Amino acid sequence: MSAIEPTVRPPAAPRERMRAHIYSRPPEPVVFPESEEVPETNRHLELRTALYLSFKRELAQVATLGSNQFVYWDPTTSKKRLAPDAFVRLGVPHRTFRTWKTWLHGAPDLGVEIVSESDEGEPDWDEKLARYRASGIREVVRFDPDDRARPIRIWDALDGDLVERSPDDPDLRACEALGLWWTVVEDASIGPMLRLSRDREGRDLLPTPDEAEAQAREAEAQAREAEARTREAEAQAREAGAQAREANKTLEAEVAALRAELAEAKGKRRPRRRSPG
Repeated sequence: MSAIEPTVRPPAAPRERMRAHIYSRPPEPVVFPESEEVPETNRHLELRTALYLSFKRELAQVATLGSNQFVYWDPTTSKKRLAPDAFVRLGVPHRTFRTWKTWLHGAPDLGVEIVSESDEGEPDWDEKLARYRASGIREVVRFDPDDRARPIRIWDALDGDLVERSPDDPDLRACEALGLWWTVVEDASIGPMLRLSRDREGRDLLPTPDEAEAQAREAEAQAREAEARTREAEAQAREAGAQAREANKTLEAEVAALRAELAEAKGKRRPRRRSPG
């Protein structure tokens, strides 16, 4: 006797509620805070602001940029979040936003953490790195301005994990997300700064706002100087033209006088005709 196979019934289609029910409480929506009061040193503020503004100046047409704003990656809870000192999402021109939700906008391509004294009391780095891994950010940069030996450490997303680049990697400081290079520049007022460069050697830096303003002033001064030189050259050319015309008039007058003298001399040397005797 064969066993009777159980009948598999298809799931019932959802139907409209027949009546309104009485519930013990209203539904509680998930609230995603926009900010949180945390201490921040002045140096840390200047370092992250300079980096963010250099990002914005270079990438605003091709990327959305954030700084110290919450990044959420789980729509069911507000506890799973990060607040990178700077982050970049490529593919969409920059716009303002209050929080970044990866299920709506995608995970950032790059996140940057700048270590400072204000990090005391925050989760340790391993816990923070686990959050970055869960968020889906594909490149994470950690900059410690007080670590002279290894100020820059970088992790890449590989096969669902975040793996740190080896200190022996010849391309350790390549910013793969942006096609640029990380470097450290000593600033007279705040010390080591994390910067981006277009070349490996760090000579073609993305300018900070102050540098961009100084470059603009220098370019404007050079343009004014070039314009003044052009006006001076034009004036010299006009003066040279006037002198040339005056010299030409003088020469023409001298030629005319010489021709007149020559004609007069020829007239005096003309022989007289003798009448027949």
